[in-house]
Amino acid sequence: MFMKTSRYLVILMMVLLTSQLIAQEEENEAQATQTQVLKATSKYDFVPGETVIFYDDFSQDQIGDYPALWNTDGSGEIVTLNNYPGKWLQPGTDCSQIPVIKKEFPDNYTVEFDVVPMPGPNGEESIQFGFYIYSALNPDDFNEGGAIPGVSGIKMTFGSYTQYYSTYNEGAYVADAAIDKNIFVINQKARLSFSVQKTRIRAYVNDAKVFDVAKAMFPGVKYNVLRLITNAEAMPLISNFRFAVGAPDMRNKLITEGKLVTYGIYFDSGSDKIKPESAGTLKMISDVLKENPTVAITIVGHTDSDGDDAKNLDLSKRRAVSVKNVLSSEYGIEASRLQTDGKGETVPVAPNTSLEGKARNRRVELIKI
Repeated sequence: MFMKTSRYLVILMMVLLTSQLIAQEEENEAQATQTQVLKATSKYDFVPGETVIFYDDFSQDQIGDYPALWNTDGSGEIVTLNNYPGKWLQPGTDCSQIPVIKKEFPDNYTVEFDVVPMPGPNGEESIQFGFYIYSALNPDDFNEGGAIPGVSGIKMTFGSYTQYYSTYNEGAYVADAAIDKNIFVINQKARLSFSVQKTRIRAYVNDAKVFDVAKAMFPGVKYNVLRLITNAEAMPLISNFRFAVGAPDMRNKLITEGKLVTYGIYFDSGSDKIKPESAGTLKMISDVLKENPTVAITIVGHTDSDGDDAKNLDLSKRRAVSVKNVLSSEYGIEASRLQTDGKGETVPVAPNTSLEGKARNRRVELIKI
C-alpha cells in the first residue's frame, strides 16, 4: 500500500512539474512574441493625421445591412467574425465600395483601415483588391472615366503575390511599378495605412512600407474619392476605416505650445493593450522627448462615452500607464519624466453623437509639466 501511494505521489509531482515547465515556456514565448512585435515595428514611421474627418467601425449598422455611411455599385453587408471583434463590411464580388466623405481632400491626409482576407466564394485563397484615390467631377458616378475612374488618381492593387500601383491623369496612365511580395494571409487581419503629403504617398501593410512614391499625386488636382474594388475571387472584409487630415507638428505642439493631442496611439477595444500600429507615433514622441531631455510630461488618457463612467475612467488611467511603460521600456525615456492621469469621458472635444465625434474623443494627451 505504501509503495502504491509513493508511486502515485511521484507521478503527481512529475505531472505538476511538467505543467509548470509548459506554463513557463508559454509565458516565455508570449514575452518573445511581444518583443518581436515591438522590434518589427521599430522602423514603422506612419503617423495619422491630427483631425478625424471620417470614421466608421460599423458599430451603428445592423448585421446583414449595407452600411449607412457608404455607397456601392454592387452589394455588401455587415458581418461579424469569430476570430476578430467588432463588425465588418463584407463587399460583394466584382464591385466597389466608397465611403461617403463629401469633401475635397487637403494637401496632407491619412487613410487607415483593417482588412481580413477571406477565401473566395469557391474557396479561393488568392486575394486581390484595389484601392483608389482619385478626383471625380461627380463622386457619386461609379462609371465616370470607365476603367480609369475619375479625372486623375492613383490605383493601388494589393494581392497574395504582387503589390502594384499606377497613376493616371486625364484618362492616360503616367507611371506604375510592382513588387513581388506576399504580405497577406487568409483569415489573418492586416492594417493598411496611407499617408499623403502633397504629391507624395506612402502605403503600408502592417509595419511594412509597400510604396513610397514622390510624384504620385498631381499638383492642383482636388482629390475627393476613396474607392475599394473587389474582383470575382477576393473577399477582403474591412473595418475601422479612418480618414484624418493635417500633418501633426509634434515638436511645436508639445515643446512650444505645451500640449500635444494624439490620435495615433491605438488600443484594443476596452483594453489598455497598445496596438503595434502605434509605433510610428510613439517613436516620434520619443524623438521629441530625447531632443528635449529636460522636459517632463503628464500623459492623460481619454475615452468616448460608450460604457460605464467608472470603467471608462479606470480604462483611461490604465491606458496612460501603458503609454508611459512603453515609452520607458521600449524607447528609453526615463520613467521619472513621465506622469500619468486619466479623465475617462469627462473632457470631450466633440459630441459623442457620431462615430467621428467618438473617434476624436478617444485620444491621448501629452501635457508639458
